[in-house]
Amino acid sequence: MKFRGLLIAVVVLAILGGVLYWSSHRKTPPASNTAATLPILKVDPASVTGLTIAQKNAPPVTLTRSGSGKWQITAPKATLADANTVSGILSNLNPLPSQRVIADKATDLSPYGLQNPLVTIDLTEKGNKTEKVLLGDDTPTGDAVYVALAGSPKVFTAASYIKNGLNKSFDDLRDKRLLPVDSASVTTIDLDRKPQPVDFGRVQNGWQIQKPEPYRTDTFQVEDLLTQLTSAKMDTLTTPDAAEKAFAHATPVATAKITGSAGTDTLEVRRDKDDYYAKSSMLPGVYKISSDNSTALSEALGRALDDFRNKQLFSFGYIDPDKIDYHAGSTSLTLTHAGTTWTSDGKKMDTESAESLVSALRDLAATKFVTGGFTKPEIDITVTWGGGKKTSQVAIQKTSDGGIAKRDDGPSLYQIDSVTLNELTNAAKGVKPAAPPKKK
Repeated sequence: MKFRGLLIAVVVLAILGGVLYWSSHRKTPPASNTAATLPILKVDPASVTGLTIAQKNAPPVTLTRSGSGKWQITAPKATLADANTVSGILSNLNPLPSQRVIADKATDLSPYGLQNPLVTIDLTEKGNKTEKVLLGDDTPTGDAVYVALAGSPKVFTAASYIKNGLNKSFDDLRDKRLLPVDSASVTTIDLDRKPQPVDFGRVQNGWQIQKPEPYRTDTFQVEDLLTQLTSAKMDTLTTPDAAEKAFAHATPVATAKITGSAGTDTLEVRRDKDDYYAKSSMLPGVYKISSDNSTALSEALGRALDDFRNKQLFSFGYIDPDKIDYHAGSTSLTLTHAGTTWTSDGKKMDTESAESLVSALRDLAATKFVTGGFTKPEIDITVTWGGGKKTSQVAIQKTSDGGIAKRDDGPSLYQIDSVTLNELTNAAKGVKPAAPPKKK
C-alpha cells in the first residue's frame, strides 16, 4: 500500500512538472492574435476633396467638394449630397479604428471577403493623395467586419458600426430635401393657394405680409413655413414613376415660390388621400414627400391669412418699458421705470403691482381680427421703451364680450376676449404706491 501511494505521488509530481515546463516555455501568440494598437487609417476631414463609394453589385457613387465646401454627387447622376451623411463618413475615417490585427501578411484576401469587397471607399485628399478602404465579410461572431487598405497585406477587424457608417448607397448620400436652399438667404415667399394667396417679404426685424395687404406679421409662423419648405424631404422608397402618376390626378394644395441669393425656386405640392407629392424646380421629376415632413408642411401651407398676422398689441416683448401711460375712466396713471424702480408723479411705486401691469400689457393679444365695431375708445395706453426711442399706442373700446383694440400704426382691429381685458384693467387698478420703509 505504501508503494502504491508513493507511485501515485510520483505521477502527480511528473504532471505538475510538465505543466510548469510548458507554462515557462510556451511562446507568446503572434501579432495577428493581439489587439491592434494603431488605427487602420487617419484622415483629416478638411483635407478630403473627393469620395467614391462602391457597393458590391451597384454603380459607384462619386462625390466632390466644391470650393465653398459643399458636397456634390457627380455620378451616377449629378445632384446635391447630404452634408450630414458625408460628414458622418469622414468622422468614421478620422480615425478608422480597428479591434484586432487578424493577419500581418495575408497572401489571400478571399477568406475575409476582401478580394471582392462588400464596399470600397476611395478617398482623394489635397495634393492628390489617395487611399482606398476595403470592407469585407462579417466576422463569425457577427459583431465585427474585416477591413483592409488596398496595397497593404494587413487585415484588421473593426466594429460593425463602422460598416454601417461607411456602407452608404446613392439614396443615402443624396440630399433628400426638395428645396435645398439656405433659408437664411431667402428674402421673399410667395404662397399661391386657395382661397387666398399671400406674399411675405423679409424686413429688418423679421417678416412682413405684403399681399393681399401690408399687415403686421407673426414672424414665428412665417419662419416655420420657411423651415417646412426647405426641410421637406423625398420618400426614396416611392419610385419617381409612381410619384408622377399619383401627382397627375392629385389635388393641388399650394405652390410656394421662394427667392433668395441664388435666385427663385418653386415647390408645387399636391395631395392624394393621405399622401403628399411635390414637384420642385431644383430637381427633375416628381417625388412623394416623406411622411416625416408631409403633415407639418401641409399644416404650414394651409394656414389662414390671419394665422400669419401678429395678434400681439404691444411690441416691446421681454424688454422692460421705460414709461407707461394708462388712462381709462377714473383710472389714470403714468409710470416711469429706471433700473429696478417704478415711480409715478415722483412717488415710488410698488414693484410687484407695476410688474403685474407690464405682464398684462405684454400678454395683451387678440383672439381674432374684425372689420368693424370700433367707434368710441374708452381705454388709451401708450408704452415707451428702448431708451425712449420706441413707442406703441393702443386704444380699446369695451364690448359685451370683451373689447376691440386698434393700434396707432394701422387700420387693423383686434378682438380681445373678456378674460384678457379684465386682467389688464384689474392690473392697472392694482398699481399702488410702495409701502413706507420700516422704522428701525
